[in-house]
Amino acid sequence: MSVAETSTSPPRGLPRLLQGLDSRSGPMDRARHEQLHGPLPRCSPEELFDMIERSGLRGRGGADFPTATKLRAVAARRRVATVVVNGSETEPASLKDHLLLARLPQLVLDGALLAAFAVGAAEVIVKIGENAEEPAAALEPVIAERTTGYMPISLAVSPDGYVTGEESAVIHFLDGHQPKPRFVPPRPFERGYRNRPTLVQNPETLAQIALVARHGEHWYRELGTAADPGSALVTISGAVAHPGVYELAFGTPMTDLIAAAGGGTEPLQALLVGGYFGTWMPATSAMGLRLARQDLASVGCALGAGVIIALGESACGLHESARIVDYMAGQSAQQCGPCMHGLAAIASAFGALAGGSADAGERERLLRWCAEVRGRGACHHPDGVVRFVESALEVFGPELQSHGLRPCPGRPAGLPLGPQIGWRSR
Repeated sequence: MSVAETSTSPPRGLPRLLQGLDSRSGPMDRARHEQLHGPLPRCSPEELFDMIERSGLRGRGGADFPTATKLRAVAARRRVATVVVNGSETEPASLKDHLLLARLPQLVLDGALLAAFAVGAAEVIVKIGENAEEPAAALEPVIAERTTGYMPISLAVSPDGYVTGEESAVIHFLDGHQPKPRFVPPRPFERGYRNRPTLVQNPETLAQIALVARHGEHWYRELGTAADPGSALVTISGAVAHPGVYELAFGTPMTDLIAAAGGGTEPLQALLVGGYFGTWMPATSAMGLRLARQDLASVGCALGAGVIIALGESACGLHESARIVDYMAGQSAQQCGPCMHGLAAIASAFGALAGGSADAGERERLLRWCAEVRGRGACHHPDGVVRFVESALEVFGPELQSHGLRPCPGRPAGLPLGPQIGWRSR
């Protein structure tokens, strides 16, 4: 069945990915899924690649890479390939992929199978973390139902940890080793799982592929902007009335994002955009932005894995940031010196600044250490931590002096550290 022959009516407006989701029930079964979306469409690899390219779809795992380019790179190797659904979701403040795998696994597997046929894959592997009990319970029967002799699908469960979701760490784990990042090149599309060309995509990207294949690029571009078409899943948390996962069109003003989550529970002092690899922004500046790549890039931000955290005025940005930096330093794979030793020193210095026990030169030392670890190591873990630290010092820097004079009156905001189990969709 081609796009033009799809029998179901495409959703107009929102929701798209979350169409038909009922948070009170379990995973959507195949009958209900095909009632909403129709059967898996049939299209040639080039038809799919062209549709995805014209749609402007970019990866939703954090790297924001053009999806069609990634698909074509794997197909161009002209060898038996593998498709890996990277459902690790190791960012503690993100729950969007958890939601998709736990409630809408059929849509994710549609996209995985379409991608697998297009790139010449012999199998699909869904990789999740060991604490993802709800997605595992949802996936097992769906995988059993979907697995066929010509396209086997399997589930792989790895230890949790922030860097275990990095794509080279995923490949290393699937090859029977510890889930630690490896130096690249070669990249997975060149030589990945079992030395095969490997497509590693996150669940939201694959779910989007399933919709574009059914309804076409023109439908996809009905939402969003010319530069950033379509919609995205965003996990909004912190000082908002209704934390949860929201599907929003690109181009949505940041004020509307916060309003979608019920508005702030108190006046906001800052937003963390992009999660713990992201950037703090003063609330007054952030509220003038849109959910758009150009807007965010203009102030040094990126949406990353689709995370927005609102920090209320009653919380202490320095203390909350110190907790996060300490957690991130502890997530090092312990295999590269700049990450293993550098991040520990950075966390210690940041903690001293937040606690008011630092000496006069601590801030300058901290910034120097940040510059020294940036761009070094097997993965981008040091880079993400440095970006977070530098933005925290810029946004909350004016509070440093007062922290050394009197106890901080800020209340703990309880930003999440480690795997999160619950979710809510809106």
